[in-house]
Amino acid sequence: MNNIVLTGASGFIGSHVAEYFCNQGLHPVCMVRNMQHARFLNTIPVTTVQGDIRNADDVRRAFGNADLVIHTAAKVGEWGSYGDFHEVNVDGTINVINAAHEAGIHDVIITGSNSCYGEESSQEIKSEATEYNPHYAYFMDALFPSALNHYRDTKTLANVRAMELASQYAINLSIIEPVWVYGEREFHTGFYDFLTTVRSGLPFFPGSRKNKLHTIYVRDLARLYYLTARARRPGLHRYLACDGTAEYLWTLLSMFCREANLKMPKPLPKAFVYPLAFVMEGSAQLLGARSAPLLTRAKVNIFYDNIEYSAEKARSELGFESRYTREQSIRQTVAWYIEHKLL
Repeated sequence: MNNIVLTGASGFIGSHVAEYFCNQGLHPVCMVRNMQHARFLNTIPVTTVQGDIRNADDVRRAFGNADLVIHTAAKVGEWGSYGDFHEVNVDGTINVINAAHEAGIHDVIITGSNSCYGEESSQEIKSEATEYNPHYAYFMDALFPSALNHYRDTKTLANVRAMELASQYAINLSIIEPVWVYGEREFHTGFYDFLTTVRSGLPFFPGSRKNKLHTIYVRDLARLYYLTARARRPGLHRYLACDGTAEYLWTLLSMFCREANLKMPKPLPKAFVYPLAFVMEGSAQLLGARSAPLLTRAKVNIFYDNIEYSAEKARSELGFESRYTREQSIRQTVAWYIEHKLL
């Protein structure tokens, strides 16, 4: 546990993993693509090295003295080309596994996603025994592919290739598959965007009072990485990272609004929102927009679909349970936004 390399350390999840490990008396080497984005890492006792996981030589140099690799770097989002997602999520992960093998590293933890199991509306509580089925059958997806499917598909392919290579190289591989993550320093997974939208005075918002989903507070997630690293379990393992129980989405959003002292908007029916999202997304694709429009099919569906998972495997094999209640974690998250004048 003394020679740890962490990729994606300047990102939302990666920075919290680095912080948690430092709090345990460990000082990982943090690989970051852009040093200008690593300001937080300068406040904790880590070593930063510049490198891009898409460059195999960069990865080899960073891994030279490591005996454990934690890989969190990824392209996440709902906009962009399939090639861009593949280059980072698949090729980058292959570079990580190959470099670990060349450096004689026998233990690797990589970051997957709950979306590998599918994010379609379902009453099934999915577990690690559920088959991967990432591609969401959006309306007219063949004509207007969803970039969130690019993310889901490439994360799934990355996991599959990593498991194949780890088996070939006799590397002990654990894959942590987080659900919807929130917490301090989050700007792109949904909750912060929701708060800024509500603060603008919008009286209505897409959503339903009937669908549940799973979340995990980023500080609890960081602890799961630590428990996984400490366990050093031999072989191949996947762990869904989620709270023990799902919650109604509208209840979660209401909790965020209450902590931010914002008036909760009224829910809009999906029949009204989805056609608008389809037009906005299709137009943005045809015009070659560089960023996602306000509404997309993927974004809308998340606010109406029921998506639940099981936390049992991480609990039984690693002793993982969330240490923060939802009330505590949401309070701390919103307080951080307010403290940094982001709300």
